[in-house]
Amino acid sequence: MTVKTAKRGRPSQLNAERIVECARALLAEQGKIPSIRALSAALSVDPMAIYHYFPNKAALLEAVCLALIEAIHRPAGPDWRTEIRALCLSYLTLLQAHPGLLDTLLSMDGSGPAQVFIARYEQALQPLALPQPVLNDSRDLLVDYLHGYALAMQTSQGKLDLSYLDGPLAFWTRALQREADAH
Repeated sequence: MTVKTAKRGRPSQLNAERIVECARALLAEQGKIPSIRALSAALSVDPMAIYHYFPNKAALLEAVCLALIEAIHRPAGPDWRTEIRALCLSYLTLLQAHPGLLDTLLSMDGSGPAQVFIARYEQALQPLALPQPVLNDSRDLLVDYLHGYALAMQTSQGKLDLSYLDGPLAFWTRALQREADAH
């Protein structure tokens, strides 16, 4: 009589990148971060195999969000207004493409994804040479506006799109330029 034993250990095709990519796909499909059980089922692995790469769901969540946020605009040009607009549009487009991402970002304990946005924000505004407190306040105001805008886009059923961002963003950039001129 032959007894089949389940193969223990990590499946050879599994790695952290594959887990994150699968979680990203499920997030896009379902609008929320998948459970470890759902993720393991999609990968055809035992749930414990995922814990070899990520010690807990929070670590997996941070890795998935970080992988998504890395795709936002990287400022590289000298025109800070153009760079900020591109950063805002890419961030809102990302949030629009992954409806559960904003809720996930707002509920996270880790700051990795936020640090990516902060670094790119500060890079875009380097030409203004603003003091750090002004950078922080202007960033917080803009991020809160973008998050509200993303929520409004989600609930508007297509009636609100990215084109409506231009007026308020132009107002914000004029105010920031005045602040830079004052320093």
